[in-house]
Amino acid sequence: MAMAKNPRFHIVMYPWFAFGHMIPYLHLSNELAERGHSITFILPKKVQSQLQHLNLHPTLISFHPVTIPHVDGLPPGAETASDVPISLHHLLATAMDRTTDQVEAALRALKPDFLFYDMAYWAAPLASKLAALANCLVRAQQISKSRPIPTGPPPGYPSSTVVLRPHEACLLQFLLFPFGEDITFHERLTAAIKRCDVVSIRTCQEIEGPFCDYIERRFEKPVFVTGPVLVEPSPLAPEDRWAQWLGGFKPGSVIFCAFGSQNFPEKDQFQELLLGFELTGLPFLAALKPPLGAATIEEALPEGFQERVGGRGVVHGGWVPQPSILSHPSVGCFVSHCGFGSMWESLMSDPQIVVVPELCDQTFNARLLAEELKVAVEVEKEENGWVSKESLCKAIKSVMDEEGEVGCLVKKNHAKWKETLMSQGFMSNYIDNFVRQLLDLK
Repeated sequence: MAMAKNPRFHIVMYPWFAFGHMIPYLHLSNELAERGHSITFILPKKVQSQLQHLNLHPTLISFHPVTIPHVDGLPPGAETASDVPISLHHLLATAMDRTTDQVEAALRALKPDFLFYDMAYWAAPLASKLAALANCLVRAQQISKSRPIPTGPPPGYPSSTVVLRPHEACLLQFLLFPFGEDITFHERLTAAIKRCDVVSIRTCQEIEGPFCDYIERRFEKPVFVTGPVLVEPSPLAPEDRWAQWLGGFKPGSVIFCAFGSQNFPEKDQFQELLLGFELTGLPFLAALKPPLGAATIEEALPEGFQERVGGRGVVHGGWVPQPSILSHPSVGCFVSHCGFGSMWESLMSDPQIVVVPELCDQTFNARLLAEELKVAVEVEKEENGWVSKESLCKAIKSVMDEEGEVGCLVKKNHAKWKETLMSQGFMSNYIDNFVRQLLDLK
């Protein structure tokens, strides 16, 4: 296709129905729109209002809602991974697969230059019918670990340390679980990559270059890297409840814990975590979902917990502005599940990092931070995966002791990586190069 002197293109985005996927796609859409390109973002109906405030270029980024089809066993009104426990995500995947007709109709009407997707493995053939190029936008380590036999690193794997420990091998079994009708998670991800024209990855060469090279060799497809694609956090307004609470503590003294929208621990593990925060003797803000079997945070708290911690400890079951809280000077430690977005946000903020991964991709992210980059400490788990209050307290104390060997090491390495990631032009150069690579395809 011949391009104009100042070529502009139109992209359709169709990410998996999880906020941890949709929000990064929207951040990338904002960067592309800032450079004059137009984007149509396909998403479930009710999500539109939840993401509208993140659309910084509404004249160039339009939302195209799809109706989530009925699937037996999927609760009425469920449209995102946050609406259902992880045990029902395979039904949500089935629902996504049943939107094929809606997506094809949208593509025929829009006639885009590119289609970006991740879990919708059937999307690439639809794009090819319209001479649009399909880009599978995924995570480097997610692809690297997705292999038929989940035992040990694959040939050519770029690291000898970012691997699962023997008692964690069961975490990879989810790759073989159904994720939709008659398809496993592994088959879905592999098909999505094999059918696309280009693999696009939200990462940077400085941190995950070897992973990207491995993926390019394995799938024999070009790999385009977008950079982390994160927005500068807005500071908390003085009247914000969290700004007022955090303002009552000295700089670098508060523990902030957030485990995302899809982690639902058992009640006893939930209580053990809170007791670990209490054991530190430090102020803490824990943004956690109610545990399994509990309707509210209050009914799940350990006996006498609230009376003991008083005003120095808050457990909140709702949404919090994570990047803004991380940028507050009172926060000195971030205890994270190490989801992909949280991984990048932790690297680009000042608080020391403690990781408590639960799911498989979180475990790989945690090993990258703790063992490859040495910017974090991973909480030591027992053989059955249990996190004790003592091990959590120990990890937190080790990173917050700035005179200790561990605290000094991770702080020094963290500062180095933050300086790199936040350096002038780092993010924009990645996006500019990504756009040039897309234009070269056309």
